[in-house]
Amino acid sequence: MKIAYVVHDMSDPAVPRRTRMLQAGGADVVVIGFRRTATAPTSIAGAPAIDLGRTADARLAQRAVAVIRNLVWPKRMLDAAGGPDVIIGRNLEALALAWRIRRANPAARLIYECLDIHRTLLGSGPGARVVQAIEGWLLQAIDLLIVSSPAFVRHYFAKRPTLTAPTLLAENKLFLLDGAPPAPAEPQAGPPWVIGWLGNLRCRRTFTILRDLAARHDGRVQIHIAGRPSPAVFADLEAEAAAAPHVRFTGAYTSADLPGIYAGCHLAWAIDYFEEGLNSRWLLPNRLYEAPSFGTVPIALASVETGRWLAGHGAGLLIDDPADLDSLLAGLDRPAYASLRGQVSAIPRQAIVAGPADCAALVAAVAGR
Repeated sequence: MKIAYVVHDMSDPAVPRRTRMLQAGGADVVVIGFRRTATAPTSIAGAPAIDLGRTADARLAQRAVAVIRNLVWPKRMLDAAGGPDVIIGRNLEALALAWRIRRANPAARLIYECLDIHRTLLGSGPGARVVQAIEGWLLQAIDLLIVSSPAFVRHYFAKRPTLTAPTLLAENKLFLLDGAPPAPAEPQAGPPWVIGWLGNLRCRRTFTILRDLAARHDGRVQIHIAGRPSPAVFADLEAEAAAAPHVRFTGAYTSADLPGIYAGCHLAWAIDYFEEGLNSRWLLPNRLYEAPSFGTVPIALASVETGRWLAGHGAGLLIDDPADLDSLLAGLDRPAYASLRGQVSAIPRQAIVAGPADCAALVAAVAGR
């Protein structure tokens, strides 16, 4: 089966992960999309990568122009797609391009993979209404909706009347072909207690909370930041971290680096204030699954979907407000931490790790089997 995977950002680490899952499920994949980097990739996870141009974070109008340009002059992406059996659009702007490819390949299945509910889709202004109308029109054309959190369906898609396609929940689990992560390394006994903030770094409020937390605890709490900062939010995160006491930033990483990074962290920040009150309340982030896979205890707000997921598994350090962390960390000792770590270790592996069976199920679902 041939899959044309259309993406909004080929430099997103989640793209090679999903590509590998589709390949492991038996599909032949070509990746088509935009990039946020200066250099265009020629392959992703061994699959051909076709560049449609460079776009930027927080520049919705610029990205809209890029989409329109490829809709009007689609030859490059149509040639790259060939004759696909399935076309997947990763996020709304990619879905518009995937729809155009399907027009030239009417027998192909059209899949919408929704990662986030952008604030524009929840707004009430003229621009928001235009984007909502476009999404509503595209929703009626899809054969399957893929979401990473059930809250996206409960709070958003259940209210979209043009959606009649079935929904598949594909959580952002740690992807490992052997189905099990390496045995978690025992972190160095605390204090100091090290909190890791990993992944797509797009939340200014999170940085401020963690920076101030480390400063107040004067060495008893340390912060390790790793991942890709959004240039629209952080002009120079490395410099900001270097200027903050007990905070370090180690930059981008690969999946092979995860065991070592998490081995140095006692706790993992799983709170996101990006699109606060909306998307941030509904998502289930990668770090929710990564951290327990390596024995690290996630910190989450009890009132959001991440907190509910952890509460359902009887694990995690759940708080009502970040201000609660001061007293919790001040009183945290080794026996209490060992108890938290034991709760995390008890989460079933299939709840946090995706293996070959998940890949086969994903490909079967997008194929309509």
